[in-house]
Amino acid sequence: MNQSRRPPLADSSLPLLAKGYAWLPDRRRRTASPVVRTRLMGQHAVALHGPDAVRFFYDERHVERGTALPGPVLSTLFGHGAVHTLDGGAHRARKDMFLSLLTGPQAVAGVVEEVTKAWDEAVPSWSGRPSVVLFDEVSRVLTRGVCRWAGIPLDDADQVARSMVAMVDGFSTPGPRHWRARRARARSEAWLGRLVEDVRDGDAVAPAGSALDVVVRHRDADGRLLDPHTAAVELLNVIRPTVAVCWFVSYAGHALHRGPGIRERLRQDDSAYAVAFAHELRRFYPFAPFLGGRAVTDLEWRGEPIPSGALVLLDLYGQNHDPELWTDPYTFAPERFLGRPPERDELVPQGGGDPSSGHRCPGEDITIALLSALGPRLARLEYAVPEQDLRIPLSRVPSRVRSGFVIEGVRVPAPARQESGRVSG
Repeated sequence: MNQSRRPPLADSSLPLLAKGYAWLPDRRRRTASPVVRTRLMGQHAVALHGPDAVRFFYDERHVERGTALPGPVLSTLFGHGAVHTLDGGAHRARKDMFLSLLTGPQAVAGVVEEVTKAWDEAVPSWSGRPSVVLFDEVSRVLTRGVCRWAGIPLDDADQVARSMVAMVDGFSTPGPRHWRARRARARSEAWLGRLVEDVRDGDAVAPAGSALDVVVRHRDADGRLLDPHTAAVELLNVIRPTVAVCWFVSYAGHALHRGPGIRERLRQDDSAYAVAFAHELRRFYPFAPFLGGRAVTDLEWRGEPIPSGALVLLDLYGQNHDPELWTDPYTFAPERFLGRPPERDELVPQGGGDPSSGHRCPGEDITIALLSALGPRLARLEYAVPEQDLRIPLSRVPSRVRSGFVIEGVRVPAPARQESGRVSG
């Protein structure tokens, strides 16, 4: 396609770093075109938006994901050789492993059971302390729960939790956070790589059917076992996203503090409202700003050409706050999802498409179930919220409550009766 008549595009790498989540929605509002054209890291980029764009983006005839992931993201968030770097048959073979582990009622219930058990074990200790940082405490709870479920022994749960958080917290920004993320990944890959070797050598045991067992025994499309490094990478791609749910649980504290009526309703035994609350957390609060892929051939989107090899961006944060899709998009309103489950390609905090055939996160059902179980547990606790910095800066990617959401005077209501981790939806 002839692009010669288009004026040169300015590189937006620095504005993206400065504006974060607001960068792409702002650009989209300032153009009448159905796409946003720019350059990122010197590459031609075309940004799309909306449910139809989600379906276009996840069609492998249009966009491939593996070649579009920058090295710094692979060295921190996903890992080199991860499923995210694969396309076609190789991707489907590896993805099937994750689908077998993370989807279906039994898998979801297993993770939720272990995490809620870890929550119920940890919360009594909070009441004996002057204050706790919810973000930090929940990261430890999630680490203990998911590793127990995955069959991974923990010598130092606190250190593992800090490493998982660091990998997510530093993937998209230069500077100290990024280098902490790289060190955390190197340390974590070495730890799990040794565990994989120990299991294969008979020096450690992987519980039958556990994530550790499945990854150790998985054979890729070429029929070969994963090498220890790649196996460690994929084990981290089970643990890390689960621990990252601590972002949303701290956002839950923020939402309950701003909306006492929501807290009261969430305390009731209403599983449908708990699921709606989980959906609204994921829609309202910032998580991933956008996703990137690469055009596999010359394409056209709504009359706009997309040249082969161009970066194709899918605007997630903008879509989750689009007034054409959501009434009062900047109002936190869980009831919007009561009786109306979100369409597959409409609510896209973790991407869109079909998890069984595309790159959509296979752990999304687990995220929803964990939030549906932990949200009511948090709402039932008695605690005070002291003065603190509760801002959530959109310039920071990934963003988070600045203070981590500090609570004090925690008291488990008597009788200390938490509902089971089972949720519907």
